[in-house]
Amino acid sequence: MLTTLSIKNYALIEDIQMNLKDGFTIITGETGAGKSIMLGALSLLLGKRADFSAIRDADKKCVIEGTFDISSYGLQGIFASEDLDYETHTIIRREILPSGKSRAFVNDTPANLSSLQVLGERLLDIHSQHETLSLGDNEYQFLVIDSLAGNSEKLKTYKESLKELKSLQKKLHNLKEEQAQATKEYDYNLFLLTELQQAKLEPGMQEELEERYEELSNVEQLTEQLGGAINLIQQEEIGAAASLKEARNNLQRIAGISSNYQQLFERLQSVNIELDDIASDLESYLDKVEANPEELAQVNDKLQVLYNLQKKHMVSTVEELKSIQEDLAQKVSVSENAEEEIAKAEKEITAQKEVLQKQAAEIHSSRNTVIPKFIKEVETILADLGMPNASLKIELEKQKEFFPNGQDKLSWLLSANKGGSYNDIRKAASGGELSRIMLAVKSILATYSSLPTIIFDEIDTGVSGDIAQKMAVILQKMGNSMQVIAITHLPQIAGKGSSHFKIYKEDAAHSTITNIKELKEEERVEELAMMLGGKNISDSAVAHAKALLN
Repeated sequence: MLTTLSIKNYALIEDIQMNLKDGFTIITGETGAGKSIMLGALSLLLGKRADFSAIRDADKKCVIEGTFDISSYGLQGIFASEDLDYETHTIIRREILPSGKSRAFVNDTPANLSSLQVLGERLLDIHSQHETLSLGDNEYQFLVIDSLAGNSEKLKTYKESLKELKSLQKKLHNLKEEQAQATKEYDYNLFLLTELQQAKLEPGMQEELEERYEELSNVEQLTEQLGGAINLIQQEEIGAAASLKEARNNLQRIAGISSNYQQLFERLQSVNIELDDIASDLESYLDKVEANPEELAQVNDKLQVLYNLQKKHMVSTVEELKSIQEDLAQKVSVSENAEEEIAKAEKEITAQKEVLQKQAAEIHSSRNTVIPKFIKEVETILADLGMPNASLKIELEKQKEFFPNGQDKLSWLLSANKGGSYNDIRKAASGGELSRIMLAVKSILATYSSLPTIIFDEIDTGVSGDIAQKMAVILQKMGNSMQVIAITHLPQIAGKGSSHFKIYKEDAAHSTITNIKELKEEERVEELAMMLGGKNISDSAVAHAKALLN
């Protein structure tokens, strides 16, 4: 429950603090006094985004701080999952700095807004005036039924399964698009692939073919030059080999005189051996050189195929052609194997739909189970609130489609008068009737949840007299099991509170500020008397006020 609320430098509020108790707390004040400002500040503690324009004095920071007694609500797991320090008396603080930046803290540990929102859902429910209209909102209607049915975990599992189904459906969609594109280009890609495959591309083949082409194209020159080189080396008496041997023999005769001559002899001996090897290789190459017009034509044809492929694909190497061949093979494969992949994806989707249908059936069953009891409880409360002939009908119809919260279509229909027809609840109920229905729903939800605090912002809109008195009894009864705070203009409701705060405006030196104070017994009588009869308080109004308090 909320035990203290401190607001500094926010809108018309300079510095106020409320010390709140359990049970049923009343907040009253004239229109425009600042009740909505207090709710706005409280919303900041629940993770609402900050508005810099709400700062009263732009040179100072705005601070909103709330202390919550959560000792009996088992929220340790929530704190752990949000990586926050758990304290039985937890302090949530929001700061809006003059720079426009906003900061949040939970027990002095910095926190992000999403963490505040997660905590806020477990700490506090603020029912504003416009929320009454949400009775006709299908999402809210499901929220009420699912809360009563305890469907939280079932819905979480269902939503994860639905996410998986949508992922599979997207995969199938992409496969079909790829297949359509691949089919459109299949024949052309297959032609290009076959053309490359027939070329039997291998790394380095272009260099080898070009070298062989040069050899076959220059047979005459090779024969002439190789033969000439052999003749110059091996010619008798004047050939390079004969001259080298004679020089070697000359050095051999003086090698014993000095190591220098010995080294020269050995070097010349090595040259002689190398020259013999060269001559042998020259003869070997010369033997292999022969004109082969047929092979020359074949090599030329292969090179032309390579050059044409490189020109067609705008590349300059065999390696690049190989890469293009692999890419084309992948595209052709996609087209050829698409049907198999699509069939596999469709089978996965069918299986996932079966899982979802089973989960949705469990959700539908639990909803169906709680609806009759919920209808009976709402109608009982409405009878106490002056709507004895009100009849609520909740239709739950299973659909084939998968919705974000199951396969159900939900409709809340109301017949407000005896013998009347059922219509959509938004059309069938007046503003005052909607307020009473919302109070009935909230009071039932309160018995099912362990929410510490609920705040009603003028839940009494459109009602008065005896109905207001009965609404007050229900709010007071709710206060027996949780902290209930009601902002009201009705004295019948204000008189039922176990504590009472008044919000009022007063003029300061250079501005108007909003203040709040807890009323004592005598002050409560005066406040109720003013609510009953205006500023000119009569004796009868005072007597009536005392009767309401008693």
